[in-house]
Amino acid sequence: MGITRRKFVQTTAAVGTLSASTGLPTRVFAAGQKTIKIGMNIPMTGDYAPWGLPGLYGCQIVADDINAAGGVDIGGDNYAIEMVSYDHGYDIEKALQGYKKMVTEDDVSMIMMLGGATIGAVMPWGERKKVFTTTLLSSDVTPDTEHLLAPVENHPLYLVTIVEYLKRTYPNAKRAVIVTNNDVEYGLQAVATFQAAFEVAGIEVVDINLHGFDVTDFAPIVSSVLDKDPDIFCMATSFYTTTLMEQLYHQGYKGLVVSSTLDYHEEVIEKTSQEFVDGTIHCFPSFDDPKLNEAGIDFPDPNGFDAKFRAKHPNDWSAVSWEYPAIMLQWIEGAKAAGSIESEAVLSALKGNPNPPHVYGPGKWWGKELWGSDNVIVGNWPVVAIEGGKTRIKEFGDVAGWLDKHSAVLIKYMKEHGLRTM
Repeated sequence: MGITRRKFVQTTAAVGTLSASTGLPTRVFAAGQKTIKIGMNIPMTGDYAPWGLPGLYGCQIVADDINAAGGVDIGGDNYAIEMVSYDHGYDIEKALQGYKKMVTEDDVSMIMMLGGATIGAVMPWGERKKVFTTTLLSSDVTPDTEHLLAPVENHPLYLVTIVEYLKRTYPNAKRAVIVTNNDVEYGLQAVATFQAAFEVAGIEVVDINLHGFDVTDFAPIVSSVLDKDPDIFCMATSFYTTTLMEQLYHQGYKGLVVSSTLDYHEEVIEKTSQEFVDGTIHCFPSFDDPKLNEAGIDFPDPNGFDAKFRAKHPNDWSAVSWEYPAIMLQWIEGAKAAGSIESEAVLSALKGNPNPPHVYGPGKWWGKELWGSDNVIVGNWPVVAIEGGKTRIKEFGDVAGWLDKHSAVLIKYMKEHGLRTM
């Protein structure tokens, strides 16, 4: 998930502060109707806000739609959905405080989180209390996190789809450079995955620049890797996609650009040009894409959801806008199958399905051979490109199929970067 956030943070900070640690009922519930409280312990202010707050907006839209249709039937009872949110600002202590509050005071049925260090802080307590918890980082799962699932986004695994697409579509692209942040949670996980995928595809990685978060001038970094004459400039999962794209533009780069995502690409176009940004390849579609109306997509009315979101929050769409709602819908399906909203029952119902539903088609449980727990759903994932200033799906790559063949290569690079593996 790439990020360009300053303008977003400025315009949403007040909203995040107001919504933090408050329940947001979607309507006056019908007499006799019960309520499911869905928790979101996420960053809604600060640098990580674009990976939290848009997801709350998306969940609210889906919850409103469910409630307007009369709620959801689970185990013979009718329920309305109520969102309960807490802004931890990606602070570990606040994340634990919000997590405990949601369980002990708000009585939520499940908790969605972004992942990373905040997951490590909450899960020891969450496991003792058997709290159904989700993350967007599949590398968060461990043998000790039975109640933690990565049911929608399987970062960094889906990144292999980009390289498979490059191999077939641009067979003459043989040299790649990687520039990204050096954090364990996002940067190194993505670098290891891209290295594995590039090796499998026969693409040479000629330079890697892993930088810290204190960098203010990216011109020397970009010029140094461009000196290696790459065909592919890979930003992996960078926090600085806009800045890097600006440097590539000003330094006259003409090759391929790939990234985990390019959130707020309209801002990148404003700072460079549409011609330059067109062709950038990443992994996160806009939900107005016509291909999301095809058979096999497991998300209700994607185009309608996109229209509602952009009407209510015209400048706030990011990769998580649909991901948290997709997780919520997945949990609801598990609860319906279990006939219960209790964590153990929902978890058992979901894990009992060997081919669980996924946004982009049937999935399968994976993760044990890499992280010690099959609590990650993998399946298809879209490869997208910017075309005419819009994000458009080019194909759906088979993540599970790649892992079946090449997981040993991925594990090799994970170990090279000192990342946790089994």
